[in-house]
Amino acid sequence: MSLILLRADNQAKLLNSIADIERHAGLKIKGKPRLVDNEFADKLAQNILKKELRKKSGVSAVVDVQEDATKSIMQVKKIHPPAHIIIVSDEYPEFATLKKEFSQAAALKGYYSHKSGKSKK
Repeated sequence: MSLILLRADNQAKLLNSIADIERHAGLKIKGKPRLVDNEFADKLAQNILKKELRKKSGVSAVVDVQEDATKSIMQVKKIHPPAHIIIVSDEYPEFATLKKEFSQAAALKGYYSHKSGKSKK
């Protein structure tokens, strides 16, 4: 299990990036993505990356994926989503903070998994 922090300019880009994570990276999202405060997300990203961010986020979310951090990183590297994506594993000290924030955050509206419906034959 790993958490993925997404930072985007707007909700459309955020939703598109989440869909890319599922469809193109092949990662299994558990539950619903959750909205997090932009300042919190920017500060967390800056701490993990250990450098100044070029741009502040307009909207931020966290998703919980079934795959481990290594597989998540390798799969996300193959795609080019319209949002900034950071894989946060339990090896980072920020993981516990992000997990707590995730558990208390509101669900992202407008998200639906393309895998949740029955496939047509």
